[in-house]
Amino acid sequence: MSGKSLSGIIKDIKNFIALEKESGLDEVMLTSILKSKSETKGESGPILLDKKERLKALEEQALGCKECDLSESRRNVVFGQGNPHASLLFIGEAPGMEEDIQGKPFVGRAGTLLTKIIEAIGLKREDVYIANCLKCRPAQNRNPLPSEIIACRSFFMKQIEIIEPKVICCLGKFAAQTLLMTDESITRLRGKFYNFEDTKVMPTFHPAYLLRNPQDKRLVWEDMKKVRDHLKQSPA
Repeated sequence: MSGKSLSGIIKDIKNFIALEKESGLDEVMLTSILKSKSETKGESGPILLDKKERLKALEEQALGCKECDLSESRRNVVFGQGNPHASLLFIGEAPGMEEDIQGKPFVGRAGTLLTKIIEAIGLKREDVYIANCLKCRPAQNRNPLPSEIIACRSFFMKQIEIIEPKVICCLGKFAAQTLLMTDESITRLRGKFYNFEDTKVMPTFHPAYLLRNPQDKRLVWEDMKKVRDHLKQSPA
């Protein structure tokens, strides 16, 4: 990673989160979403939205986001796609070129492989929800900057809050390190469940990595079997 070390990035994010909580800013985004929706419908107070509506309102806000410089170079905001009521949420690092063009997460060869992984545990792509930590593509697919992660954090954190998945599968080291606030390698993190608030987190290798290292597909299969078994054991 060029520039600041990963441990420095994690420290910056932790400091930002602490300041955010101290300032009581954690609920600002949802409040503004509810307010804008109620005003649109001509109502005087907040309205209760279902998960699909809440995600749509959040996406509308993401489409207009200019909190970091990626807003100037993106073709499309790649917000996320899938079942708003999904028990399984996949989170990757950031959109690539094809995702930026199509405005959809995990398309192309890596997306095809992810679809096969999902189907291997008895689900379909439309059963799960797929998103990235960043909603805009970094130039040349470089690693995200701390300012970009911080700018996008409220979006993917709110996605998690709205969807309420039973399991979050972090695809690749950056998604896992960003969500779990650690600088441990994906090799050390993968294969074990971690707790993120009330949700289980399973880090595993990114599909793009598997395209370059097909010998590690068996390790991802072991990880995904644990995810499958946990979902089967969890109450509906």
